[in-house]
Amino acid sequence: MPLTEMLSSLYSIQPEGKRTIDSREGYTKGEYIYFTISGRNRETILMEQATLAYHLKGNGFANVAYPIANSNGDWFTSYGDDNWMVLELDMSSIRHSNDSGIQLGNIHQIGSSFQFEPKTISSYGKWKELWIEKLTFFEEEIQKQAKEQQSDYYRELMDILPYIVGISENAIQYLQESEKEQRVLETDQGTSCFVRWNPEGNQVLWTDGFVFDHPTRDIAEYIRWCFVNNRDKEDILQFLNDYQSYQPLSVFGWRVIYARLLFPIHLYDLLEEGFTTRDMSMLIQMQTIQENYEKQLRDFYQIVGVNISDWQIPVVNWL
Repeated sequence: MPLTEMLSSLYSIQPEGKRTIDSREGYTKGEYIYFTISGRNRETILMEQATLAYHLKGNGFANVAYPIANSNGDWFTSYGDDNWMVLELDMSSIRHSNDSGIQLGNIHQIGSSFQFEPKTISSYGKWKELWIEKLTFFEEEIQKQAKEQQSDYYRELMDILPYIVGISENAIQYLQESEKEQRVLETDQGTSCFVRWNPEGNQVLWTDGFVFDHPTRDIAEYIRWCFVNNRDKEDILQFLNDYQSYQPLSVFGWRVIYARLLFPIHLYDLLEEGFTTRDMSMLIQMQTIQENYEKQLRDFYQIVGVNISDWQIPVVNWL
């Protein structure tokens, strides 16, 4: 049976039409849009994300797509062959501005006042372990597939693999050293962050897009996007100036941003695609992207105006 029947019978919502936002199809009713997301095997994750969503919603962020309970007061509805959560969004709250730094700084500032630290969705203080886990998985999986599938793609990938392993290990080592940094601020506490922050600003804040982490997670991913897409350095400076009008960055913060940029998440994204596409042109593109990325990362502290001599911040010399 269609999900419109579930909304009608179990949520007292009579859909009037459909609307797609951020590639998600929702059902309209009056001034609201309702989105259905699968909760199968991730009920705990979604409920922790819901606490962050409600905290932001209750502190002035109207563009949060947040969960609503069904007619029985339950957050999840067993319907068809799945377990569903329904998100409600006020259509009038959808943002269309590009002040990404202001938006993110405000979210982090409000998110840091949340009194409860989620467990399942928290990556706060866990980057090292997560990066080692990612590196180990990809290294073992690529080597395994290269043995099973002898091809030009995997021969080329095996030539690239030592570089990816090396730069990942450098990032992990730099992070480990940075974790000893004592120059911290109140803004270094955990807050509401995003699985992936939309660098052009988030018109909707989706409940299932939240994580709990150090705020530099989202800042680094914005800068990574700028590097990969060859955006002007003025875009980065504007973003950082806007952001720091809400949340100033500590020396520790700058160091972990650099560490996260050093860890090649953008390359792992491409490698993950390669598990299914095995596209040689993607490997060539990956090398071109990384060559340009390294040039920009080499000048990172200079671009953002951080004096590494005065602040005694180490850098990776081989870049």
